[in-house]
Amino acid sequence: MAESLISALLDQFLSITAQQATQQLKLVTGVDEASVDNITSQLHAIKAITASDTITSSKFIKDPEVIISKSGVFRLRFFSFANSTNRYVGICYNQIPVQTVIWVANRNNPLKDSSGTVTISDDGNLVVLNGQQEIVWSSGVTDSVDNTRAQLLDSGNLVLSGNSSGVSLWESFQYPSNAFMPTMKIGTDGKTETIIWKNNQIYFRSGPWNGQTFIGLTLMNTVYLDGFYLVADDQEKTYYFTYDFSNKSMLYYELDSQGNIVQRSWDAGKVNWENMYPILENNDCDVYGKCGAFGSCDSTKSPICSCLRGFEPKNIEEWNRGNWTSGCVRTTPLSCQKAKGDGFLKLERMKVPAFPERSSVVNGNCDDQCLKNCSCMAYAYDVSIGCMFWSGDLIDIQKFPIKGVDLYIRLASSEFGN
Repeated sequence: MAESLISALLDQFLSITAQQATQQLKLVTGVDEASVDNITSQLHAIKAITASDTITSSKFIKDPEVIISKSGVFRLRFFSFANSTNRYVGICYNQIPVQTVIWVANRNNPLKDSSGTVTISDDGNLVVLNGQQEIVWSSGVTDSVDNTRAQLLDSGNLVLSGNSSGVSLWESFQYPSNAFMPTMKIGTDGKTETIIWKNNQIYFRSGPWNGQTFIGLTLMNTVYLDGFYLVADDQEKTYYFTYDFSNKSMLYYELDSQGNIVQRSWDAGKVNWENMYPILENNDCDVYGKCGAFGSCDSTKSPICSCLRGFEPKNIEEWNRGNWTSGCVRTTPLSCQKAKGDGFLKLERMKVPAFPERSSVVNGNCDDQCLKNCSCMAYAYDVSIGCMFWSGDLIDIQKFPIKGVDLYIRLASSEFGN
């Protein structure tokens, strides 16, 4: 407990701003700013030595005590957000002067004072208790396990495991907050898109993954630059997305309150985080379904929404007022397999519609495959994905200034004139 108390006192000093730390140390020691930086680094090192990286039933922490990962990269601590007296338990970067929280345990149930405790409960769960010893948050492992421990790793992952078996029972990386950290795994079915939700509705989607990038993200570089991988776990029969960088500097991806995903990189010179390489364009066309069914969004035009060729607004009055969500309807019915037949309108540099059906059909035969199916409304081809087909309404189509793929819209032959 004495070690945790020493670490907590160091934590209180190191959690103040860099400017305050510099001023206080210069006032006390009379040294220059470079020396202050060296002293601060040494304090971080002392703190990492004095604090444990593990919580057990007999080795718990009370506010403001902390645990720190083995190499001092992250700490689990009690903290408050700006302009709030509520207390939370979360994982933060340890060696920087700006409070940077990457995971929060009791986000929806804050402590009302500084009487909180983090410990292991009788059933083996990691829990946060208030001053009345009531559970305000739990890791929620259903099977009771004796003699467990929670360890904070240098990756930022907090792992609850059996003390004797070492088998992982729960991990914070499996229940992320708003930070996507290196080596964190996000599960997928191997064919999916990345989705951002807002109030239980789709807000943004990335387009399909082609093995190197999401084809609906114009600002995302290839896997060789961004480090993203889709990994198949043959033993578990699952897929997951993860990423890592050869440069081990402090950086991660953050989903902010506006629905934007940015890469954040620590700038030691500016003593602050720099937002790098935003994944989203941050324009109105990124909003899912902005132009409704069979509508196309182009952020370079005014208005941004237009109906695809061969379609017209479903509700012309709403459309003219700038409410495009009702979308567009077809002006001429498809002939399907009749003698006149149908054709395809080629649209270049497009974000393909939502949720395609995939096929292993080789390039050059996608159109034949689509024409054989009367419900097929469009197709596209990516060399790494193969043929993609859409039935029903085409939602969330966007025109890109760069990148994108060619999208072929099925129309009645009369729409092409002669």
